[in-house]
Amino acid sequence: MRPPITVGIDGFPESPHAAHWAAHEALLRDLPLRLVHAWVLLAPTDTGVLSEEHLPRGMDQNYWARRLLSDTVQELRHAHPGLNVTAELLPRDAVTALLAACADAEMLVLGSRGRGTLTAYLLGSTGRQLLARGVRPMVLVHADDAGRSPDVTVGLGLRRPYDEVLAFAFDEAARRGGALRAVHAGARRADADAAAAVGAALRPWREKYPGVPVAEDITAERPGRAVVRAAADSGLLVLGRDEHGAVPRVGSVTHAAVHHAPCPVAVVPSG
Repeated sequence: MRPPITVGIDGFPESPHAAHWAAHEALLRDLPLRLVHAWVLLAPTDTGVLSEEHLPRGMDQNYWARRLLSDTVQELRHAHPGLNVTAELLPRDAVTALLAACADAEMLVLGSRGRGTLTAYLLGSTGRQLLARGVRPMVLVHADDAGRSPDVTVGLGLRRPYDEVLAFAFDEAARRGGALRAVHAGARRADADAAAAVGAALRPWREKYPGVPVAEDITAERPGRAVVRAAADSGLLVLGRDEHGAVPRVGSVTHAAVHHAPCPVAVVPSG
């Protein structure tokens, strides 16, 4: 069975936007969509997949959790004909439940709070743990993200191979029918050396995706500022998460992007 696109639902205003973004992504990839709502106080008898046969009945302690998912399922099916969508209630804390859901998903999509704040999905610490520890690509969607441009921007580091990140970014651009902008920022080498290194990193992916127009953006700007600026007209910003640190963490570039980029931000485990 092909892995689903999984989206975390929490009842806040950002959740519907994340769910609709995930639905569009699922249709682009011809994958099922799985909605997940984690609530540690959920009664064990209400676990499992939610369907039309299990709509809310009665005012038990799980009523609103079940109602949230059933309403969202109906809204998504109405807005996205042909979408294969299921929903699941998980009686665990959000970090544990969503890390487990991420492990067997194509990607995990989350709603992200207003720009300029330190909050993400649910509590700020929850969002940071998920971004740092998730084993699959994770996409954060704001309620006020700009329109769905087909173009993709990718932040490109050169210290280590970025194959997972470039594979994700090129695949997204190809599926959307958009262009790809590769940004390498904060370079300390001569421009010619940086351009040669960026060109070498992109070459195999250009060959694999000949239909994707590619622009290279090499700048001395600080990386966080550069990727936010470059993504101004994009529908998705893709960043890598360095796996070589002793303790999983979210870097400063990702923080800047999540708080300030005008489009959804995908964070891809790399290297």
